Amino acid sequence: MIELRNLSKVYRLKGIAKPVARNINFTFPTGECVALMGANGAGKSTMLKMIAGTLSPDSGEIIRHGSVSWPVGFAGSFHPNLTGAQNVKFVARIYGIDTDEMVAFTRDFSELGRHFDLPVRTYSSGMKSRLAFGMSMAVKFDTYLIDEITAVGDGSFRAKSEAMLLDRLQDSGAVFVSHSLEQMKRICQSGVVLQNGRFFYYAKVDKAVEHYEHLMKGRLPPWMQK
Repeated sequence: MIELRNLSKVYRLKGIAKPVARNINFTFPTGECVALMGANGAGKSTMLKMIAGTLSPDSGEIIRHGSVSWPVGFAGSFHPNLTGAQNVKFVARIYGIDTDEMVAFTRDFSELGRHFDLPVRTYSSGMKSRLAFGMSMAVKFDTYLIDEITAVGDGSFRAKSEAMLLDRLQDSGAVFVSHSLEQMKRICQSGVVLQNGRFFYYAKVDKAVEHYEHLMKGRLPPWMQK
């Protein structure tokens, strides 16, 4: 479970304030996969970074109950001069996980072949994403933070990634960001629309998708119209 208490975050660009969160109070349901939707620039990735603890809010607090993942599939923290295997070992030690088991899982899942033992600086962006996703799935968290990660690779790898994610979500919750509405419908139970720094929560993901689709057309959903 993750609690947002009086959470506020504002970006300022060329003197213009862009609110990401306006005094949000919200509790993500335990063990549930919640879709996080919003227009481009609404602050979805920023929200995930705040929940992960890699970005601080302007005010308010985030209370995490249980273990919370780093943003799943995030490849920006790899040391470029270390091999894929060495990067995985480093993370395993941080989280107190058996290094051999985590390396074996990630090697098998990422399907990088001999590149797994080469420096990450030699990887393509797709290879980094495969390594990052495999490494993320090697660690079992109570809540996963997911930002557009199952779209990497060919069709068979995407299917394998989604199947692995669904397996992990049998026992865990998630906050899920994706541009694929169909994917969110398949994976998520409920949804939140982030609009003008405010949360609009729906217990059924289809209702959140409907709100989002109206938002993309520049109008309010019928139940918000006066």
